[in-house]
Amino acid sequence: MHIPFSILDLAVIKEDHDARDAYERSLDLAQHADRWGYSRFWVAEHHNMAYVGSTAPTLLMGYLAQGTSRIRIGSGGIMLPNHSPLMVAEQVGMLASLYAGRIDLGLGRAPGTDQRTAATLRRGRMESVQEFPQDLDELQGYFSLENVDSPVRAFQAEGLNIPIYLLGSSMSSAVLAAERGLPYVFASHFAPAYFLQASDYYRTHFIPSTNLATPYFMACINVVLADSDEEAHFLASSFYQMALGIIRRKSYPLRKPVTSMDQLWSAQEASAIQSMMAYSFVGTPAFVKPQLEKFIKRAKVDELLVTTNIFSHTKRLRSYRLMAEVIRELSATSTLPLH
Repeated sequence: MHIPFSILDLAVIKEDHDARDAYERSLDLAQHADRWGYSRFWVAEHHNMAYVGSTAPTLLMGYLAQGTSRIRIGSGGIMLPNHSPLMVAEQVGMLASLYAGRIDLGLGRAPGTDQRTAATLRRGRMESVQEFPQDLDELQGYFSLENVDSPVRAFQAEGLNIPIYLLGSSMSSAVLAAERGLPYVFASHFAPAYFLQASDYYRTHFIPSTNLATPYFMACINVVLADSDEEAHFLASSFYQMALGIIRRKSYPLRKPVTSMDQLWSAQEASAIQSMMAYSFVGTPAFVKPQLEKFIKRAKVDELLVTTNIFSHTKRLRSYRLMAEVIRELSATSTLPLH
């Protein structure tokens, strides 16, 4: 009896480092996570952001899958309106053929970028966001054996059992995931406003499907763990600086930690970031453990998706290892309705 725990990575580029360094650090983290018992390692899709290296999830997934042996590799997610469903099926089908039983397909409807870049990606067809349910149907069709008589086929994908997860940060994806009987992943690590509402709605309105008999709800959270609370908050300042870039609509690299953020952000910016990052867990394992237990119980979380942005790669690995130990302790001793 345990609660699965996984990783979301953006291949964030550090200050005075390049994209290759970010990809190599992602692979090293995935290899450690593979040994530490993490269930999945997912990569996001973002565009026109100078310091986010995760722009092509399927390419990065292949790189990570080749360097690992057990852990599932997936997209968290592929922004389906940016792509042809046929191309997604072909690319993910190819990965699933190469790395059988280890590929997940997380899908989102957001652009993963600003509106001008989204228009460029979608060749001006911004209505494609409203067509997300139809695109999902088309994509699922390409994976189906029933597509054998279709004039358009994704041969690499047909008949492959690739789990599909819907991602979201508002009620719309919760509604669609419940209607379609699919696992649902909420971006609570940066958009907490509708988190509890979406969780409750999804579970209450879930309709069983051939894909999933009971609801499966994943929540993404920010975590920074260290051997002391002081060190954890110091390390987290790199994450806060990156979040400051989001508030200012700029792309900041992952910067070295600072002893105080007071000279870097205004009171209004600090408040906005604290609201945006409400589901962040920073401190020692002993401090964070009861907070996580309360969080999991309230939202009825089936799986945790953890994202950790720390400048020092060694300290980042340490945080993820401590997190694995915390979850194992919760699984062994807690009264959680674990899965």
